[in-house]
Amino acid sequence: MTLWNVWNTAVVQRRVAGEGNLSANSSLHRCNKHYMKTQSPSVPGGNFPVPAKSTTPLLALRCSQAIRPYLPEDTGNTDGSVAILIDTPVVFSHISNAAAITIANPASPGSLSVTVNVDGKTLTTGTVPLNATKHALTFSLSSLTPRKAAYSISCTATHSSQTFHATGSLTYLPALPSGIGSVTKMDQRTGALLARPANGKGGAYAPVFPIGFYTQFDNYLATDFTIPAKLKSQGFTVIHPVPDFANMTAFDLVLDKMQDAGIYLMYDMRNTYMNSTSVTTQVNHIKSRPNLLLWYTGDEPDGTSDPLNATVTASNLITSLDGGDGVGGAGYHPVSLVLNCQDYQFNSYAAGSDIVMQDAYTIGNNVTFSTVWGTPCTTDYGDCGCDNCKGSFADISTRMDEFKDRLFINGWDRTKAVWTVPQGFGNDTYVCSRFPTGKEFVVESVVGMNHGGLGVVSWDDPTSAEIKASASALALALPNMTSFILSPRATFKQVTTNGIDAGMWTIGSQTLVLASNTNYASVVLRLQDLGFPATVGSITQVFNSGTEVDSARFHLIFESVGSGGFIVQK
Repeated sequence: MTLWNVWNTAVVQRRVAGEGNLSANSSLHRCNKHYMKTQSPSVPGGNFPVPAKSTTPLLALRCSQAIRPYLPEDTGNTDGSVAILIDTPVVFSHISNAAAITIANPASPGSLSVTVNVDGKTLTTGTVPLNATKHALTFSLSSLTPRKAAYSISCTATHSSQTFHATGSLTYLPALPSGIGSVTKMDQRTGALLARPANGKGGAYAPVFPIGFYTQFDNYLATDFTIPAKLKSQGFTVIHPVPDFANMTAFDLVLDKMQDAGIYLMYDMRNTYMNSTSVTTQVNHIKSRPNLLLWYTGDEPDGTSDPLNATVTASNLITSLDGGDGVGGAGYHPVSLVLNCQDYQFNSYAAGSDIVMQDAYTIGNNVTFSTVWGTPCTTDYGDCGCDNCKGSFADISTRMDEFKDRLFINGWDRTKAVWTVPQGFGNDTYVCSRFPTGKEFVVESVVGMNHGGLGVVSWDDPTSAEIKASASALALALPNMTSFILSPRATFKQVTTNGIDAGMWTIGSQTLVLASNTNYASVVLRLQDLGFPATVGSITQVFNSGTEVDSARFHLIFESVGSGGFIVQK
C-alpha cells in the first residue's frame, strides 16, 4: 500500500461536507463554536474585519493581468486578452489600497493617467476613467520572458496633482512542459475558467462552466465504468471524485473513462492536504491528466478549525509542483476549496485558493435547533450544519454576496472567483432530513449563479432521480446561457423582486434573464419589474424548470419554486 493510499484511508478528524458525520475524535466545536449540552456558548471570533467608513471619497486603485497564466502561445493574440486590467473604484470605506482623492466636480470626475511597470520598465500606459471596472491596457508579451516566477507589476496613476499606487503580479509561464497534461486559465475579466477540450485531442481554449457533483467513488464510480459517459450525455462538465480511493487501478481507469467522455476532473485532496508528502505524491500522479481542470484542498477547513496557514501552505506546494513558483504565482491549474462558516477566519482560509466555494444547506434543515445535540444554534453556540442561516433560499444569496463583497474589500475580486455547492442530498441523520425536490435544487443552483457563482458542484452523487433529472436539464441548457454568463463583453445586473431572484447578462440588444421563484406559490413577473421597457422585441425561453412566457403581455409566469432562462431581444 502506497503512502497515498495510507493517508487516503486514514481516519481523519473532520466532517465530510454534507454527510454530517463527526468522527469520535473530532474537536468539540464547529466554526469555533461549542455545540454540546455540556459546553457553554463560545464566541467564535475570527470575524471578517469590516472596513471603516469615510465621509470623503477614496480611490482603491487595482491592477491585474486579464488572463492568468499567460503562455508563449498567447504572444500573437490580438483580441485584447493580453492586457493589464485597471480598476478605479471610488468608495467611501477604507477597503484595501483605498487612498483619499479630491474630485473637484463629482458630476464629471475625470480620468487617471496610468503607467504599468514591470521590473522598473514600462509595460503599458493609458488613460482610465474614474470608477472604471476592468479597463484593459493592452501590452505585448514579447517584452517579457516566460518563467516560473511571477512578475511583480506596479501601477502608478495621476489625477490632477494627486498620485496613486497599486501593485499586482503577472504570471507568464513557459510552454507546457513534459509531465503536465493541460492548462486551465482564469479569465480575470469574468472569473471564468478557460480550458481546452477535456478529451485531450486538442482544440481551442474556451470558457468552461463547471457543473456536476461531488461524486462517490468506491460505491459508485468504481462500480460502473460507463458512468462518466452517462454523466457527459446528461450535460455535466465536471466530476469531483470524493476520496477515499481504495482501488487505485480502478481510480486510474475511471479517470481514463472521464477523459474518453470529455468530462473534466476536479481533484480532491481533502483528507491529506496538510501532509506535504502525500500531496506531492498525488499531484505528481495526477498533473499529467489532459482533463484535469483544477485542484481541491480544504473541505470546510473553517468548520474544523484547521491551522490558519494550512490552505496557503497546501496551495503553494501544489502550485510549485504544477509549474508555478510556489510563492503566490499561478501554476497551470487553479486551486479551490469550500468554506462552511458564515464568518470565521475567511481571510486566512480563502487566501489559499483561487476558487472559493460556499455550501449553505437549508432544505429539510432546522437551522435554529440541533436535534442531534439537543441545543439551539446561535451566533455563538451550536451546530446545525448551516452556520448562522435563517432557513431559506436567501441564505445562499446572502452567503454568495458576503463572500464576493469580502473579495472586493480585500482587492481579491479579480484573482479569485466564487462557486456554489447546492444541496443534492437528504434523509441525513445530522442535518437535512429530506432531499430537495428537483425544482428546489434548481432554485439553489440558479440563486448561486445569479449572485456570482461561476461553477455549480453539488454534494453529492448518487442523488435522487428527481434531482439528477433537474440538474441535467439545467446542465443541458447551460450552453445557450454561458455565452452570456461567461462573456467579458456582458454587463450584469441582479434584481430581486416579489421573491423572484433574477440575474441579467446583456450583450448588445440581447439580455439573458435567468430567474428563480424563491416563493412556495406561483408568481407573475413583468419584464418592466426587471427594468425592461414596456414592450420588447421578443422573448425566447432557453431553460424551463416550472416557468412559461406570456408573450402578449411580456410577462414571465413562475410556478411554486419555478425557474427559467429567457433571452430577451430589446
